[in-house]
Amino acid sequence: MLTTLAVANYRSLRELIVPLGRLTLITGANGSGKSNLYRALRLLAEAAQGRLVASLAREGGLPATLWAGPERIGRDVPRNRQALEGTVRQKPVSLRLGFASEDFGYCIDLGLPTPQAGESRARPKSAFALDPQIKRECIWAGPVARPAALLVERSGALLRGRDERGAWQVLLEHLPAFDSLFTAFAHPPSAPELFELRERLRGWRFYDHFRSDADAPARQSWIGTHTPVLGHDGADLAAAWQTIREIGDPGALDAAVEDAFPGARVEVTQQQGRFSLLMQQPGMLRPLQTAELSDGTLRYLLWIAALLSARPPALMVLNEPETSLHPDLLPALARLIARLAGHTQVLVVSHAPRLIAALERHPECNALWLEKDGGETRVAGQRLLDAPAWHWPGR
Repeated sequence: MLTTLAVANYRSLRELIVPLGRLTLITGANGSGKSNLYRALRLLAEAAQGRLVASLAREGGLPATLWAGPERIGRDVPRNRQALEGTVRQKPVSLRLGFASEDFGYCIDLGLPTPQAGESRARPKSAFALDPQIKRECIWAGPVARPAALLVERSGALLRGRDERGAWQVLLEHLPAFDSLFTAFAHPPSAPELFELRERLRGWRFYDHFRSDADAPARQSWIGTHTPVLGHDGADLAAAWQTIREIGDPGALDAAVEDAFPGARVEVTQQQGRFSLLMQQPGMLRPLQTAELSDGTLRYLLWIAALLSARPPALMVLNEPETSLHPDLLPALARLIARLAGHTQVLVVSHAPRLIAALERHPECNALWLEKDGGETRVAGQRLLDAPAWHWPGR
């Protein structure tokens, strides 16, 4: 289970260190930085897939995603009353992301390319001069990165790890600046911690605004295969539903439908390998296909399939799951989320009062309220000594 999430210089997250629990609820006013925290966690998962640099490019590149405020902020005057003035940057450009779990920790530090001496026509400047480069990556044992706890570290192009005696050995000497150590190194016996952590990150699941328009993938029938975890776009809804029936908890599936839609039944049909979902509602002479369901009903069925996954991932992150749902459905959604938290770690980003109130009643809910202070996202009420212990390894 993740215990700490740390982000520095990403959008409004100048320096944010938050504690995570079995069920973590992130809330706050519009513009407080909830989506930025969600994106930062998603970027960490992208590192294990080799898509981190491409993901930053889609957001506008490193210059567009960096903290846009002053490098240093005084502590004597409330930030919203300070006359902010730009100064000459004293430190290198650095966007840092990291987490600590119950056994391992990981962080990544991205910056801009270092200007190369001797560039000429024979050795022209690269056309990718604004691409972010990975300057530092570390994996360590325990909650805090200490020199003695480091297991695998990358500094520039050099990657090294500990051998069975604890001595450092070089794993790679020419690691490309755009490749994470998770995707560039491929020899498990030399760094088992690296591969263990990579598989965990690749198993994380993020759900963000299921589509429910007329052309939404969930409204179509698709060739079905065993689907232990619902896809991000919901196209495999019917296959995931049938997988829960066969190798998951079919009783919980029926109970979730009854909880939200009393008297309704959902069944899966398949014809020549193409799976479809049908919903029989009280008072209807025939079951309705997903193409006929309302946006809210379809979205709720998608949440049922995601949250009752036959093989729940180690971490599931839900971004504003209340979207397009009637407020009366939110207590039932909270019960589904609470049930999932008994099997896996869950992080929910929401600003729906009924969902927040229902989740806060869960005994293991760690509720964090984000606020803006001088453009910077902070955890409301968190003082300097309240934040979890964290140390960024130097470059």
